[in-house]
Amino acid sequence: MGLLTREIERAPCTVEVSHCFDSLHAHVRFDNGAVIHPGDEVKVHGPEIMAPYGEVVRETREATIVRASRLERLWTRLTGDFEVMELCEFSFSEEVTL
Repeated sequence: MGLLTREIERAPCTVEVSHCFDSLHAHVRFDNGAVIHPGDEVKVHGPEIMAPYGEVVRETREATIVRASRLERLWTRLTGDFEVMELCEFSFSEEVTL
């Protein structure tokens, strides 16, 4: 992989969407063992998956992985901590503000 070049690969995956009282999540597992690194982009192909309340839905799909260049990966690692800190600048409170 070059300093500025990006690679594209396709991977079979399993998508799990849960809409239960104790778990609300969506996970993608790559069936070929592909690993995602900082800066990589993933697009799962197919229609939207909607899980009715109380159910977990699993579907097999195909995903496109656009690998970040070495420069993009370095930039993501250097700036990632700042983006996480932005998320920490809020709090939840039980008080009602008018």
